Amino acid sequence: MEYFEDLTVGDTREFGAYEVTREEITSFAGRYDPQPFHTDEDAAEESMFGGLVASGWHTAAMTMRLLVEHQLSGSGAMGALGVDSLRWPTPVYPGDTLSVRTEVAERDVWDEDRGRVAIEVTTTTQADQTVLSMIGQVLWRRR
Repeated sequence: MEYFEDLTVGDTREFGAYEVTREEITSFAGRYDPQPFHTDEDAAEESMFGGLVASGWHTAAMTMRLLVEHQLSGSGAMGALGVDSLRWPTPVYPGDTLSVRTEVAERDVWDEDRGRVAIEVTTTTQADQTVLSMIGQVLWRRR
């Protein structure tokens, strides 16, 4: 178990290799963000993206999966207060492989049982293009 006291400002981690499929992009978008450049290949080719792209919300969801699998599971993370500065600077295309880098930016005592940890999250593609950046505000169990 990794507790609040185990985290230090500047701690970094890198993980993941999540391959994004065309089917996943259109399925997610059809359900949650049905804009044509997420759901229709012909319309997407005529868009500013030049092809089918994942919804930013889908990118956030894939990032969250990687965070849970590689950093949060088995830790003292108790849930988030929210995220700050969420950005999607580059779109995610079918066939991209996503990886995540995290860095502890801040930490302070929340109450006697929990600490607040600000974690800078950056998701990149196999070409090292940033597709998501955010700062998660996570409550972490204290010893």
